[in-house]
Amino acid sequence: MKKKLSRSGSGWALFMPKTLLELIEVDPETDLLEIKVENNVIKLTKAQQS
Repeated sequence: MKKKLSRSGSGWALFMPKTLLELIEVDPETDLLEIKVENNVIKLTKAQQS
């Protein structure tokens, strides 16, 4: 899947389709994402609840 970034204030945003969020079992209303960068690759995972 290829996505284009969208201007958001002074930064950029990546809009994620609902289907993709469902695949990783993320509820955007309540869950947080963990973001890691490894070897020029961005990895998004559902953050563990603390």
